[in-house]
Amino acid sequence: MRQLLSITQVVAVCMFSFLLGCTKEEIPAETKAINNIPVITPVTPLLAETSGIADSKVNPGYLWAHEDGGNPAQLYLLRHNGELAKTIYLKGTTNRDWEDMLLSGNELYIADIGDNTKVNQVNTIYKFREPDASTDTVKSYTSIKFTYPDGAHDAEAFLVDHASKNIYIITKRDNTSRIYKISFPCNTSATNTAELVGSLSYNGVVSAALSDDGREIIIKTYTQLYHYERKGNEPIEQTLQKNYNNLPYTMEPQGEAVTFSVSSNGYFTLSEKAFANNLNLYFYRLR
Repeated sequence: MRQLLSITQVVAVCMFSFLLGCTKEEIPAETKAINNIPVITPVTPLLAETSGIADSKVNPGYLWAHEDGGNPAQLYLLRHNGELAKTIYLKGTTNRDWEDMLLSGNELYIADIGDNTKVNQVNTIYKFREPDASTDTVKSYTSIKFTYPDGAHDAEAFLVDHASKNIYIITKRDNTSRIYKISFPCNTSATNTAELVGSLSYNGVVSAALSDDGREIIIKTYTQLYHYERKGNEPIEQTLQKNYNNLPYTMEPQGEAVTFSVSSNGYFTLSEKAFANNLNLYFYRLR
């Protein structure tokens, strides 16, 4: 279920940005990349509670987006210019608390893993072939149900290894964000038990992304983007124990979504509306 940042948290985020001395297009020196000035595009109409995005392969020049808990079980096809082009429904599902999405190979995954009050014993990840823009309703999909081995957790981020197809869920509210793995092949007729395989040195994770070539990972919090470089097909849990760099990031009202571009030449971020009057899609070029 969606949980807005409190006024105190919003002020803290604004003060963080102010203390760094950043304007909309300025990034601290320690987070310089090849291009640290994002392309900023207004989103129309506003998507009030965006929590996940993925750059489309089937529909070049478009992003997939979804909103979080309490909203309809639907996907939005959003042009890179910020215009909403299409709404596609996922038949027979409920958006209990959709918190992240990704594209791996030709399949879209949506993670219904949010749990602010830690009461959900079973969570669900939906998987289906990426639809084209002519689709009105997704009727066929695989449901991957899972539970944690140590009680309920609130999570807003996940990754899928393109090669092994293992699924990794990253928690948000633990003292340090934990990494759980659902090994492939998943059981699609019973509930899987995710395995604890590591933790990060920070918490507050709200989204994650793996580049299409599998060589780079971004982990997102409300204030930072952590960038990891992966060697070959090393396990993702191993990559996330390595040193990271901070990528450029313009503070958003309640930024909960990140994705690499399909070409892996940069990354997009998109926020919930929160207390803002408008909403922007950001694109940062890496190479």
